[in-house]
Amino acid sequence: MSFLSFFRKSQNVSSISLSGIIAPNMGRRKGLNLYELDKVIEQAFSVKNLKAVVLQINSPGGSPVQSEMISKRIRDLSENKNIPVLAFVEDVAASGGYWLACAADEIFASKASIIGSIGVVSSGFGFDKAIKKIGVDRRLYTSGENKAILDPFLPENKDDIKRLKDIQKELHNQFISFVKSRRGSKINHKNKDLFTGAFWSGEKSLELGLIDDYGEMKSVLKQRFGENVKIKEFAPKKKLFGFSNLFSGAIDIFINKIEERISFKKFGL
Repeated sequence: MSFLSFFRKSQNVSSISLSGIIAPNMGRRKGLNLYELDKVIEQAFSVKNLKAVVLQINSPGGSPVQSEMISKRIRDLSENKNIPVLAFVEDVAASGGYWLACAADEIFASKASIIGSIGVVSSGFGFDKAIKKIGVDRRLYTSGENKAILDPFLPENKDDIKRLKDIQKELHNQFISFVKSRRGSKINHKNKDLFTGAFWSGEKSLELGLIDDYGEMKSVLKQRFGENVKIKEFAPKKKLFGFSNLFSGAIDIFINKIEERISFKKFGL
């Protein structure tokens, strides 16, 4: 090492792990949300001699509210501190996961990554026929005619469905607007399926303009900032359970893993 290189400022890059379902803070239940990530994001942007912030994304999506809030926090700090943001997609960045990726100035992925699913979905079950068969009466008392819309124990109501679809359309338009504002002219608008909720491989996504290039995080960062680039990793702290909460905590983790597994399975992962 030369005398001058000893005093040379290091090339620091912060890496934020965004892995799993995007969901509001639910106590012990794990999920990506601003409550859990706010300090992590703040710390990542506070590193000295910072050259860039990296988002390591592996998420099938989830809450549109949390997706928007996390993305906005990242964008605000990026613009205020004039720090570029790079996203690296691992297996999947779909739905809310892609919303997070669009918070970056550039998006990298593998050819085999799953990208897209720009849409909004709501799901549930109807038990009205089941309770009829077993002879159960549904007794529901409300003040406000719309207080019990989409009750799973009552037959579907056309007005309730329309109300839900109107809200979904608003959320979908917000999602589309954010993608367009971030990706701009990079997007191939000729593809009519782009905003239908469809998803593609990383290879097709590059052609559509949903990502900027293929690349693995460490290799790209070394190309950009040199062999001696220092990557500082940031992630939400894991929650510890007391002995009395060990059983219920284990159940929460088990349920969360099942939900996560189902969400990833949708994309063949």
